[in-house]
Amino acid sequence: MPDISLTTVVVLCLAAAAAGWIDAVVGGGGLLLLPALLIGVPQVHPSYVYGTNKAVAIVGTSAAAVTYARKAPVEVGTAVKIGLAALAGSMGGAFFAAGISADVLRPMIMVVLLGVLAFVMLRPAFGSGAVAGPPTRQRVLAAIGLAGLGIGFYDGLFGPGTGTFLVIALTAVLHMDLVHASATAKIVNVCTNLGALAMFSYQGTVMWQLAAGMAVFNLVGGTVGARMALKKGSGFVRGVLVVVVVTLVGKLAYDQWLG
Repeated sequence: MPDISLTTVVVLCLAAAAAGWIDAVVGGGGLLLLPALLIGVPQVHPSYVYGTNKAVAIVGTSAAAVTYARKAPVEVGTAVKIGLAALAGSMGGAFFAAGISADVLRPMIMVVLLGVLAFVMLRPAFGSGAVAGPPTRQRVLAAIGLAGLGIGFYDGLFGPGTGTFLVIALTAVLHMDLVHASATAKIVNVCTNLGALAMFSYQGTVMWQLAAGMAVFNLVGGTVGARMALKKGSGFVRGVLVVVVVTLVGKLAYDQWLG
C-alpha cells in the first residue's frame, strides 16, 4: 500500500461512512467513494481504486442487507436469483467494456436518468404503495432479465448508479414499495460485489489495509442508513432517490463536457 497521510485516511473513512449511508438508503454510494479514492490515492493505478472500493462497499452493503432482512419481509430467494443473474450480466458487461467508449454511454444514460427523474416527480405515489404479496413468476422472470442481466451488464460495462437503477427497476417490475426495493437491491448488490471483489482479489488489486479501516466506517454508515430508511419509510427514500439521480446526472454531465 502506498504512503498515505493520516489526514487522508480520516477523510477517506468519513467518505466511506457517507457512501455506506447513501448506498443503504437508495444506492449510488460509489458516486462519493470512487472520486474520494481517486483523489486521496492518485499515485496508484485505477484498478486498485476499483478493487478497494469493492472491498469497502461489500461490507456496508452486507450490513444494510442484514438490517433490512431483520425488519422488512424480503423475498430472499427472489433477490438471490436476481443477484446471480446480475453477477452473470456484470461479467458479460466487463467483457465488452474495453470496446465501448464511455463518451458514447454517458449521454444515453443521462437521457434515461432524466426520464426516470421526470417519472418519479410526476408520479408521487411511485413506490409508496403497500407490498401486494409475493411477486408472480412472470414478474420474477422479468426482474431477473431487467434488474439482473440488464443492470448487471450495465454494472460491468460502465457502473455509476447501479444501485439506484436496481431500486427503480425492482419497484417498477415487482411492484415493491421503495423500502422493500432498496432492501432487495442490497442482496443483489452483495452478489455482484462479491463476484467483482473475487476478481480484483485474484488480480491483486485491492489495498487491503486501507480497505479494512474504511470498511468499518462503511459498515456503520450502511447500518444507520438502513435503519433510517426503515424508520422513515418510502417518502424519505423517494426524496433521497431524487437527490441521488440529480447528482448522478450532474456528475455524468461534468465528466462528459467539462472533465
